[in-house]
This record gives sequence, C-alpha cells and structure tokens, in this order.
Amino acid sequence: MNLVNQRIMKCMMNKRQTGFWKEKPLQKMTRKEWELLCDGCGRCCLEKLKDAKNGKVYYTNLACRYLDLKTCRCTIYAHRTRIAPDCEWLNPFKIARFRWLPKTCAYRLVMETKDLAWWHPLISGDPETVHLAGISVKNIAVSSLGVPEDEYEDYILDNNLWAKSARI
Repeated sequence: MNLVNQRIMKCMMNKRQTGFWKEKPLQKMTRKEWELLCDGCGRCCLEKLKDAKNGKVYYTNLACRYLDLKTCRCTIYAHRTRIAPDCEWLNPFKIARFRWLPKTCAYRLVMETKDLAWWHPLISGDPETVHLAGISVKNIAVSSLGVPEDEYEDYILDNNLWAKSARI
C-alpha cells in the first residue's frame, strides 16, 4: 500500500465525531469555530449557473479569479466582500439560504445534524485529506478570468463528478 493510501486508510479508521460542531448549533459558534468548519474544498468558489425554469444549480469548473487553484483557498479572504462584491459571504445566520452548497460541505452537514466525512480536516487532522479524497477542486478548476459569462455553460461539470468521493 502506497503512502497516500495508508494516509487515507488511517483517516477512514478514525471515526471520532466529537467536537464543537456536535455540541452547538452553527449560530452559537465562535468565528474561529465557524472558520474551522471549512474543509478547504473550494467548491463554493466555483461559478454556478441556475436554471431559470427549475431552479437547479449547475457547477462549472470555473473558479473565482481569487481562488488559489493549488491550495483551494481564497487569496483575498479577509477582504473578499469588499474586493469581490459578488462573493457570497457564508455566515451562520444565512447558511440555510445557500441550498447550492455541496452535500459534502461541513456547514450544510452540521446544519442538517449529520456527521463530517472522514476526510474533513477536523476528523482526519490533516488538511490534505480533502484533496487526497478527491473532494476538492484541485486539478479540476481553472480560473474564470478572461472567460466571458456567455461561455460559462461550456464549463458545466458532470453532476456525478464528486458522487463516488462523497460516499467514501
């Protein structure tokens, strides 16, 4: 078994599901706890298209120009809402409105009183497991910079892209 598979197996064996996210609702979390819930997948930073007829949201592989495609972290995080006014500011009081969040998102899972996945850094103790598990946008996303909005449909991702990883 190679080193990556060993790390994955070790994390999958860790079924520890105790922590602040199990003890208090999202609205009672400190800012630090809220930020720790983010798994660093980068999916919320992908451009999304909403079907006007049925309301279905489609993810593209186009990332916000401020997303670091290697780390899947925002390069302007502290100032994102000022610099990028279209950026959706996730917070505990608005989270229920963000139905487009992936089913693997810790904010959504905690809101739905579900367990975090084995690859979540709070469970695995390793921020790289989100990438090793194939959950993040690393190696999938490209910058939206220079792509006209009328071409975004050309970048829609297959709905099943993360389905297998999400069940692991």
